[in-house]
Amino acid sequence: MVSVRKGRGGVRSRPRVDGGGSLASRVAVLAFCVAGIWSAYITQGVLQETLSTKRFGPEARRFDHLAFLNFAQNVVCFVWSFIMIKLWSSGSNPAGRVPLSKFWGVSITNTIGPTMGIEALKYISYPAQVLAKSSKMIPVMLMGTLLYGVKYTLPEYFCTFLVAGGVSSFALLKTSSKTIKKLANPNAPLGYALCFLNLAFDGYTNSTQDLLKSRYPKTNPWDIMLGMNLWGTIYNTVIMFVAPLLLSNWPYANGFEAVRFCQQNPEVAWDILMFCLCGAMGQNFIFLTISRFGSLTNTTITTTRKFMSIVISSVISGNPLSLEQWGSVVMVFSGLSLQIYLKWQRKKGRDHKE
Repeated sequence: MVSVRKGRGGVRSRPRVDGGGSLASRVAVLAFCVAGIWSAYITQGVLQETLSTKRFGPEARRFDHLAFLNFAQNVVCFVWSFIMIKLWSSGSNPAGRVPLSKFWGVSITNTIGPTMGIEALKYISYPAQVLAKSSKMIPVMLMGTLLYGVKYTLPEYFCTFLVAGGVSSFALLKTSSKTIKKLANPNAPLGYALCFLNLAFDGYTNSTQDLLKSRYPKTNPWDIMLGMNLWGTIYNTVIMFVAPLLLSNWPYANGFEAVRFCQQNPEVAWDILMFCLCGAMGQNFIFLTISRFGSLTNTTITTTRKFMSIVISSVISGNPLSLEQWGSVVMVFSGLSLQIYLKWQRKKGRDHKE
């Protein structure tokens, strides 16, 4: 049994790893999974960066309602998971699966966390956001050491040092003026703080999903995706559409203004739709990868994808990085790669004992 965290749809699953099939067929399926995950999430990253930095229309206005992306993603992933359940699980027994009512609490953090991550793009560049959100191991190890007395190995601490050092040095190095001009409100401390709060909320979301999965073992990934995004849609509807009607000076994202902006700039509506579809389709490839090859393979693919997202952002989206910043990027992904290698070694040792 293996466990993995999903991206935007809020899914964690523990499927059975399928080791069958010829070598050629497994290589072909793996290549298909890599291509699917890379294309879906790299495209989603490009769209996310475009929506957060580009100016639209004759008045060259920014799309300031980035939290609306989270609402749109909830709606699309809810519909997507509902269709998948009807196609693949409609005849299965609902007994032993998580009731939708159980997701109301964990969906609160799953609504707040991703919104913070998206809002961070107003204050820091996309490469900086990707690096900051790649440092998930830091709060995990801090919480494990300080709260639960978990003992980690020296190589694990070295991995954390590389990641923490890389993210810190990247944050302290001067960002190019070209990149800063693209940001709505450049503010590095606030942007990084939002990313790390996103990681903290994600940590609680992940552990709660694991608990629900253990209590209801017949739950499949689409059940979790459906429940999380149902409640996420409800919460975001209240925040973005009901609250502005009740409070004239509502300070948060206004859904009505976001919809009006999309009507005036159809290009934005199209980008948002593609952004959401990429996230939903990427889940298909993640589920396929986990079921065929396990969570470590999926982690390896998604880590390399993040590195490629930074490269593409720098080359295509016009976010030039200095030589020192590239050194920080390499430092972070060296730590992540070493962490993956250590996990592969532990898995190899367990498989050998069995």
